[in-house]
Amino acid sequence: MDNYEIYTLLGLYAKLAELHEENPFRTKAFAAAAFNLKKVKEPLAAMAPEDLAKVPGMGKSILATVQKLLSSGTFPELEEITEKTPAGIVEMLSIKGLGPKKVGIIWRNMGLETVEELFDACRENRLVEQPGFGYKTQGEIMHAIQFSMNAKGHFHFARADAPAHDLLEIIRKTLPDMRTELTGEFRRCCETLERIEFITTADPAQLSAVLLSLGLTAENTERYKDVSGFTYFFNFSTAENFDVEWFCTTGNAEHLREIGFVKENVQHQKESEIYNSLQLPYIVPEMREGIGESKWKAEGKLLEFSDLKGTLHNHTNYSDGLNTLREMAVHAKNLGLEYLAVCDHSKSAGYANGLNEERVLQQFAEIDNLNKELAPFRIYKGIESDILGDGSLDYSEDLLAQFDLVVASVHSNLKMNEEKAMLRLTRAIENPYTRILGHPTGRLLLVRNGYPIDHRYIIDACAANNVVIELNANPYRLDLDWRWIPYAMEKGVKIAINPDAHEKEGYHDMYYGTLAARKGGLSTSMTLNALAMDEFDEWVRAKRNIAVA
Repeated sequence: MDNYEIYTLLGLYAKLAELHEENPFRTKAFAAAAFNLKKVKEPLAAMAPEDLAKVPGMGKSILATVQKLLSSGTFPELEEITEKTPAGIVEMLSIKGLGPKKVGIIWRNMGLETVEELFDACRENRLVEQPGFGYKTQGEIMHAIQFSMNAKGHFHFARADAPAHDLLEIIRKTLPDMRTELTGEFRRCCETLERIEFITTADPAQLSAVLLSLGLTAENTERYKDVSGFTYFFNFSTAENFDVEWFCTTGNAEHLREIGFVKENVQHQKESEIYNSLQLPYIVPEMREGIGESKWKAEGKLLEFSDLKGTLHNHTNYSDGLNTLREMAVHAKNLGLEYLAVCDHSKSAGYANGLNEERVLQQFAEIDNLNKELAPFRIYKGIESDILGDGSLDYSEDLLAQFDLVVASVHSNLKMNEEKAMLRLTRAIENPYTRILGHPTGRLLLVRNGYPIDHRYIIDACAANNVVIELNANPYRLDLDWRWIPYAMEKGVKIAINPDAHEKEGYHDMYYGTLAARKGGLSTSMTLNALAMDEFDEWVRAKRNIAVA
């Protein structure tokens, strides 16, 4: 056992002892010993006991503990305290900005026991409600968790979006005579990435000088890293072959095989010309995944971000959002949207300040007043109703009937087997008041897998009950998975690109939802919130009449 392992374990014991509120003097002694041992350069295993005892803070008890570590790799007190601490809590203690006191609050007050649950709580602004936490601290903790994800080799597309385009712009300005583009999985807008990939005509040495001046670290002539943990990969091409190489590096190998592409048969052609030579329509970069896109036939226009006319499933400070209803509405109107559906959490979501019946009616009254003021912009009265354990929805039928739309979502008891999940979702879908099925699997990309469901069965159930499926556009969810969009369209099930916004800036997440939807070939005609307000209003009233009847 080396020095690093020894002082790390001593420090871990000190943190756990403080977390469990054990003897503070002993806790501080172990923390001080860990700090002092970091300064020792000589291997502790090679030091005589009398020399080891000379290390500042090395009392008899801690000296005995170090010797126990050297002989066995652990010590009884650490084993005992670790056994009564959930593994996720131990992991939290390694997150920058989270000491034992804060972790204790998260564990005891909020009942969170994993980093994944903590990340979700940060995403939903629940951490700020706890003593000692503010928005800044919450943001720093969320950033630290994301950094940890990056260090493991994967990151969310949305986090890479700005850095990728910023670097592209710098390269283009610095090397204006060279051609540089984004390519690979980034250009395909994959939900999660291993690297941000470029193609360029720049000389490798010339490009390297630019990148090193920006503080990037070179692993080799093609691969670089920045301080945030992002990996950048560069393909080099001649100007003459650039378009062909850009095409080859954009689509994955499965796509190139699917379309029958042979590089030797192509010379100096642009992408549209390559598809034309293969007697195929142009396939947008997002779709080049090799899962049957060559047989895709658009039923109308492929969805674009600018096609979205309204924003559905949004939260205000009535529940766990940051902005007021007025602020959310005015911002949506200023963005040029025609309508907004407010869908705060329902009463069972106590963790998110869910609305009881009285507060629902209070919000209704505010919506009525704002609709008079902001017309022709329209706010719809919605709710994100928890799907309870038995598949029923929050609230009585009398109150459910008063909402313009109900988004039904699972938020609790996520550790279900497929049979339980299917029964729960199916019953909610069959509820006559359910308008939209929210984030159908509950997944959080790079954080937790969704509960298992039979996607075909769920889509069939939505088709039979005239229920729309949400593609939750939050870039950490993107749930429904885009791979199931073709089947949903085949069955006539519309998709709603919902931001699940908890602040007004969250509306922009519909952009990432649109990118994911395009990967699945979603058409504008099959997108619920691409409807103009008069058409959307007809959809609202038609289903409500069915429900009330």
